[in-house]
Amino acid sequence: MTADSMKRIFPLLCPVLFFLIMPLPVSSSVLKQAQEPAVLAGWGSTDVRYPRESASVRECPLTQALSMRVWRGESVPAQAVVCTGAGHSIDSLSVSLADLPESFAVRAGFVGYVMTDELNRDGSGGCGYRRKADFDSSYVADPIDHLTEIMAVPENSVQPIWLTVDVPEDIPAGKYDGRVMVYDGKEEIASLKFSLSVSGRTLPQDNPFHLDLWQNPYAVARYHGVAPFSPEHFALMRPVMQLYADAGGKAITASITHKPWNGQTYDPFESMVTWMRKADGTWWFDYTVFDMWVEFMMSLGVDGQINCYSMVPWKLSFQYFDQASNSFRFLDASPGDREYEEFWTRMLRSFAGHLREKGWFDITMIAMDERPMEDMLAAVAVIKNADPDFRIAFEGNCHEELLDVLDYYCIPVWDSYPDGSVAKRRAEGKVTTYYTCCSESWPNTFTFSYPAEAEWIGWYIAARDLDGYLRWAFNSWPGDPMHDSRFTAWAAGDTYLVYPGGLSSIRFERLKAGITAYRKIMALREEFIRTGNKAGMARLEKALSLFVLPDADALRRHVIDRDMPDMASDAVNAAKKILDRL
Repeated sequence: MTADSMKRIFPLLCPVLFFLIMPLPVSSSVLKQAQEPAVLAGWGSTDVRYPRESASVRECPLTQALSMRVWRGESVPAQAVVCTGAGHSIDSLSVSLADLPESFAVRAGFVGYVMTDELNRDGSGGCGYRRKADFDSSYVADPIDHLTEIMAVPENSVQPIWLTVDVPEDIPAGKYDGRVMVYDGKEEIASLKFSLSVSGRTLPQDNPFHLDLWQNPYAVARYHGVAPFSPEHFALMRPVMQLYADAGGKAITASITHKPWNGQTYDPFESMVTWMRKADGTWWFDYTVFDMWVEFMMSLGVDGQINCYSMVPWKLSFQYFDQASNSFRFLDASPGDREYEEFWTRMLRSFAGHLREKGWFDITMIAMDERPMEDMLAAVAVIKNADPDFRIAFEGNCHEELLDVLDYYCIPVWDSYPDGSVAKRRAEGKVTTYYTCCSESWPNTFTFSYPAEAEWIGWYIAARDLDGYLRWAFNSWPGDPMHDSRFTAWAAGDTYLVYPGGLSSIRFERLKAGITAYRKIMALREEFIRTGNKAGMARLEKALSLFVLPDADALRRHVIDRDMPDMASDAVNAAKKILDRL
């Protein structure tokens, strides 16, 4: 072939040669599947609520090993995460434990998802009646199902697994290794290693933290469709209330009037005491339900305090049964009124006699919640006139006039007690605590709150040297608590911390972790004072100095912009590192 003919043919051959030497195109989906594993399992963080769905396995930043420093007698949480890729699902996800000595108790539960909403958009918190359509809603990780042993996981999904390790009190200090085995049926998906560095310190058995989470037996009855305080009701309440008892719950919530909070919950509180005006004009009080409820809670180990609500309900109208008319009637009266004093003096004197017969008088408190100081002082006068030895509890703003009057005083977390008053009250055997409710944007225990906020509360209470924490709703469930944590009033999750059937939650587990931190801090503080360990005390105070409430502007920016760094986990994790070195 001549040079001229080659010149003519070469342009025709170039496209063919280029096609033969270049690599064949590969679709992006094929490349993605080649680069990603079908299923990924690893250790996540207890600070994170993992999303229910994931577009890519690579969106699950997990580790394959976990190290934890613990005290003997401590319960420590961890979170494993399983992620599935496109086109890959898991039919029968399960987990088991390997290697760790049998003396360690490990509980595992699949984390579920519920509908949540958000704070008020003006930054005012989570209070106020709301329409669901007015708030952004989404699914969020919260309930922990320890009863289900096998779980199906669809493709492009995330399945968190919450684990709790109970460290024996008598185990020698040292390092202990274990593995969490993750399976799909009989096929092993992953072997997740973890180690526990057990300190020579032991968590004291005595729990000084005064935990007061208001229990609602009526919610359990409604949810399961059983008669209140029937044998079936008590059986269904046992696993729910046992969670509270095991967390160190100290106070029993008892309602001695009809709707003491004017029906603010989905299931209103009824009176556990029957008030009846007989046909001859005399009064009769029946305590059968009250006794059954108190005895039940005491059987679980909650026996430190009985809070009886309320002499000053949110609506000053008191229901009683009128035998003459065979109907319920109401007395509308306010503290300071003669009718109010007569009405309550009769009941309180009868109640005092009954409590003494049962041996409960010394732990019973006549309790009021968020009422004006003038009403409180008037009610206190009636109580002390009926029986001067009655003890009194109050949750609300701090008033110096009430500090010497109240045996149990609980104020909002943003409020403060006068200098020296807490130590004085403690020396007198009085309890002084904090609470959060819908009005606290941060820290709180909404279903959309950062998980570490619940633990932060325990550290903050230790830093302020208070006795404990109150939350107004332990289990006041909305209509469908297993699927939707939203409510017609207040931000999602405000009305409950645990779920039907005795299922815990991420929020409740982190709250318990904060209580454990408090117990450690109190033990260390007592030891350092007793031994004169100034260096240890200085390091402890450095850890506690991390827990201060942010100023109002910074807090408002933080709670509105949920993409900002998690202030709670930053403080908790930094303080833990200091505590671990002690």
